[in-house]
This record gives sequence, structure tokens and C-alpha cells, in this order.
Amino acid sequence: MKRLAALVILLGLVGLTAFTAMAETAPALQIHETPSGVRYGLWGRAAAEPAPVLIVLSATIEESLGQAYFRQCGNLLANEYGFLCVSIDLPAHGLQQRADERAGLEGWRDRTDRQENFVAANNARLRAVLDHLIATGQADPARIAACGTSRGGFMALQYAASDPRVKCVAAFAPVTDLTALREFNGAEADPLVASLALIHQAEALAVRPLWLVIGDRDERVSTEAAIAFVRAVTVTALKAELNPQAEIHVLPEPKGHTTPAGAPEAAAAWILLHLIKP
Repeated sequence: MKRLAALVILLGLVGLTAFTAMAETAPALQIHETPSGVRYGLWGRAAAEPAPVLIVLSATIEESLGQAYFRQCGNLLANEYGFLCVSIDLPAHGLQQRADERAGLEGWRDRTDRQENFVAANNARLRAVLDHLIATGQADPARIAACGTSRGGFMALQYAASDPRVKCVAAFAPVTDLTALREFNGAEADPLVASLALIHQAEALAVRPLWLVIGDRDERVSTEAAIAFVRAVTVTALKAELNPQAEIHVLPEPKGHTTPAGAPEAAAAWILLHLIKP
């Protein structure tokens, strides 16, 4: 803990310098497409060798990588430690919204009403992007992390459960159970919606370091649901005689559903300890 606290302080000091210069030196958002047609975004500096990767998810590529708030720990990790930030449009967001569905979380509800597993489809698109970045020598397959904000945290954790190449995940005020969202009122008995609760990924995630942060009164995604999820991961790890590696930080946050102050820097320090191990 002392080591992590010291690194957080150091990153905070580095962050002050980094953000002062970011307006002039920040990387530009790049949009690309895989050979199979998956559109993705990159944010980071060119490297001569495969770079550590941070998958960043929130809503659209432009929001996830184009706004410092949604890049979260990616700001420091890319600017100071050479990480390559990667993102895709989430289902029903941006160019992934279909003509016959609503945008955003309501679009997720439209898809589950049609009994369509939008999580599995998103996982497949992310996997195609990661495969491409590794095959082209841009990504180091041994140093891959993921992070996400709110619905993006939900998708980052879902993807990590499906792909063991993701070594650790940081989630900021994440959705952990769709039935906690007002968009899914009345869908509590839908077997597909119930199956997508992250608690059902406890076994897959019990072998992975997880770091979650949420405000103490987040009624939008439910602080209680996030705590229950992390508790389930810990219990699963203990039953399997593994060392529990899931942690949740519940911080005073009068604004409700938002990222508590200092969380991005703390997450960056945590990812460095687990992925780079200096």
C-alpha cells in the first residue's frame, strides 16, 4: 500500500506538469479500420516497438478518446508511459446505432427486447481490433489493460472476462447490473438481461486484478450493485483458493454519478504496478 500511495503522489505531480503541456503536445485522435471492417480509434504517441495498450470505453470513439474526462487514467499512461489508448463505438452509440433502434442505453434495451446479446457482439469487435494491433506490431500482447466509465466500465469488465489477454481492469462508476438502470425498468425478469449482470462473470474475473471506484450515493448505476459484484468476485476467488485481486473504492461524492476526484491518477498508478511492475 505504501508503494502504491507513493506512486499515486508521484503521478499526481507528474500529472500537473503533463496537463499543463497537454494543450500543445497532446496526441491527435486517429480513426482506423481493421481488415474485417471494424472501426476503431487510437490515441497516443508513435512508438518504435509494440506499446502497452489501454482499452478505453465510454460511449463513442470520439467521446472515449477525444475528451480528457473519459480518457481517465489514459491521459497519464499515454503521455508519460507510452501507452496506446484504443476504443470502439459501443453498441447503439455513434456509427453502431441502427436505424431501427434508439441511441445509447435505450438502444441496449431495444436489443435485449429482441433477445440480442449486444455484449457478445461488442466483445467480438474489440477482439478483432486487438488481434489487428498485435498482428501489425503496434500492441504488446503481454501488456494490455482496460478501463471504462459508467456503461464503458461495464463493457470493459465484460470484455476482460472474455479475453485473458487483458491483464487488469479499472472501472469508474461502472454499471454492473443492467436492471439498476432506469432504461431497463420492467426487464428484470428477462433471462437475457439477468444473464448480462457482471456478477455472472465472477469466475472469469476472479483471476484478474480489478480496480473499481464509485461514489457513495450513485443512484444512477447503484453503488450497492457495484459492491455486490466485487464481493462476488472475492468470494469466488476464495472458494477457488485464489488470492482475491478485486478492490472497490467507495468515496464520498455528493454529485452522485461521476468519477470521484483523484480516481484517474490512482487508477494509473494501480495499472502501472500490475502491468509494468517497476
